[in-house]
Amino acid sequence: MQASYVEVRIVLENLHYPVTKQNLIQQAIKHGASRVVIKDLKNLPEKEYTSSWSIIKVWMQITPLEESIV
Repeated sequence: MQASYVEVRIVLENLHYPVTKQNLIQQAIKHGASRVVIKDLKNLPEKEYTSSWSIIKVWMQITPLEESIV
Protein backbone atom coordinates (compact mmCIF):
# COMPACT_ATOMS: atom_id res chain seq x y z
CA MET A 1 0.00 0.00 0.00
CA GLN A 2 1.18 3.48 -0.84
CA ALA A 3 0.33 6.81 0.73
CA SER A 4 -2.17 9.05 -1.02
CA TYR A 5 -1.26 12.44 -2.44
CA VAL A 6 -3.34 14.13 0.26
CA GLU A 7 -1.56 12.25 3.08
CA VAL A 8 1.86 13.21 1.75
CA ARG A 9 0.83 16.82 1.07
CA ILE A 10 -0.47 17.29 4.63
CA VAL A 11 2.83 16.05 6.10
CA LEU A 12 4.89 18.28 3.80
CA GLU A 13 2.98 21.44 4.77
CA ASN A 14 4.42 21.25 8.29
CA LEU A 15 8.08 20.99 7.33
CA HIS A 16 10.85 23.58 7.25
CA TYR A 17 12.79 23.86 3.97
CA PRO A 18 15.36 23.21 2.66
CA VAL A 19 15.42 19.67 4.02
CA THR A 20 17.56 16.59 3.39
CA LYS A 21 15.90 13.20 2.97
CA GLN A 22 16.97 12.14 6.46
CA ASN A 23 15.71 15.37 8.04
CA LEU A 24 12.50 15.09 6.01
CA ILE A 25 11.83 11.65 7.50
CA GLN A 26 12.68 12.82 11.03
CA GLN A 27 10.38 15.85 10.76
CA ALA A 28 7.58 13.75 9.25
CA ILE A 29 7.79 11.31 12.18
CA LYS A 30 7.82 14.23 14.63
CA HIS A 31 4.65 15.61 13.01
CA GLY A 32 2.83 12.28 13.28
CA ALA A 33 3.09 10.92 9.73
CA SER A 34 1.69 7.44 9.22
CA ARG A 35 3.91 4.42 8.62
CA VAL A 36 2.75 4.35 5.00
CA VAL A 37 3.88 7.95 4.41
CA ILE A 38 7.22 7.29 6.14
CA LYS A 39 7.76 4.20 3.96
CA ASP A 40 7.15 6.26 0.82
CA LEU A 41 9.46 9.05 1.99
CA LYS A 42 12.21 6.50 2.60
CA ASN A 43 11.98 5.59 -1.11
CA LEU A 44 12.88 9.14 -2.19
CA PRO A 45 16.38 9.81 -3.54
CA GLU A 46 19.04 11.15 -1.17
CA LYS A 47 19.18 14.90 -1.85
CA GLU A 48 18.21 18.25 -0.44
CA TYR A 49 14.63 19.31 -1.16
CA THR A 50 13.83 23.02 -1.34
CA SER A 51 10.02 22.88 -1.20
CA SER A 52 7.07 20.57 -0.78
CA TRP A 53 6.58 20.69 -4.54
CA SER A 54 10.13 19.42 -5.15
CA ILE A 55 9.29 16.39 -2.98
CA ILE A 56 5.86 15.84 -4.54
CA LYS A 57 7.35 15.85 -8.06
CA VAL A 58 9.82 13.10 -7.17
CA TRP A 59 7.27 11.16 -5.10
CA MET A 60 4.80 11.15 -8.02
CA GLN A 61 7.49 9.75 -10.33
CA ILE A 62 8.12 6.77 -8.05
CA THR A 63 4.50 6.18 -6.97
CA PRO A 64 1.99 4.43 -9.25
CA LEU A 65 -0.67 6.97 -10.24
CA GLU A 66 -3.68 4.77 -9.47
CA GLU A 67 -2.52 4.38 -5.86
CA SER A 68 -1.31 7.94 -5.27
CA ILE A 69 -4.69 9.57 -5.89
CA VAL A 70 -6.76 7.32 -3.64
